[in-house]
Amino acid sequence: MNNPKSTLYLTKCILTLSLFTLSFSSCKQNEDNHIKTQKNMSNIIHKNPKTIFDPTPFAFAHATSTPDHGSYVFISGQSGGEDLKHSLSKDFRTQVQFALRNLETVLKEYDLKPDDVLKITVLIVDHNQEKLAIWTEEMHKTWKNNQFPASTLIPVPRLALDDMLVEVDAVAFMKN
Repeated sequence: MNNPKSTLYLTKCILTLSLFTLSFSSCKQNEDNHIKTQKNMSNIIHKNPKTIFDPTPFAFAHATSTPDHGSYVFISGQSGGEDLKHSLSKDFRTQVQFALRNLETVLKEYDLKPDDVLKITVLIVDHNQEKLAIWTEEMHKTWKNNQFPASTLIPVPRLALDDMLVEVDAVAFMKN
């Protein structure tokens, strides 16, 4: 990204998110300064070092891993397409809900759940703070236990189809 305006915009977004996050993390500090490690039923380890902000309110973990033997499942970007014709709502929240449902549908093909996802990448067209809030709310509905995957959100000017507003790809882990 050699465009100075794009770089400045991304920098402003990161700084805004960082300042917002700092206010949240100061309310949630643990007594120790060690790495907080949590395990869920899938044996995925979620790590959020206490020396950097707590990402939980924003629906992601800093890192995930698994000590188990198994296979990785790489899931292509899932859009907010609502049916076999890939109908796309003009509403961002609706597309986010269907993108996450579509992700869950692919996971079910492997007898997996959202808790088995190690990493997601989210592409949002014309990203802004309102869209980030919607994304975060819907992530909390999908990952009810707050054991979020590692995540990267990338603002983009457009996606594969004109009406696509969001796309989510994932890497999940399937134990042997």
